[in-house]
Amino acid sequence: MLRTPAGRTRLEILAWLKDPDAHFPRGRRVDPAVDGVPARAVAAKLGVPRRVAENHLRLLARIGLLRTKRIRHRTYYRRDEARIAEVSRLFEEGW
Repeated sequence: MLRTPAGRTRLEILAWLKDPDAHFPRGRRVDPAVDGVPARAVAAKLGVPRRVAENHLRLLARIGLLRTKRIRHRTYYRRDEARIAEVSRLFEEGW
């Protein structure tokens, strides 16, 4: 999952979401650091259609690396630091 071009894209998304204020514009009513980032912002940064970004974000959310939050009609994504630390420990221990 992480050695393919798509895997590198997902790692890049995770890196951006580590410091969303530095990588994404602040919304009118939404704080990226607290609420997360919408798929359209990730798509714009990647230079891909929103659906492509949504697929990456949904996969990362499904495996537990991202948390989602619905605000109005949009889904916002942010990192689940506890889960990321847990997965990192598993890799360090040799899984």
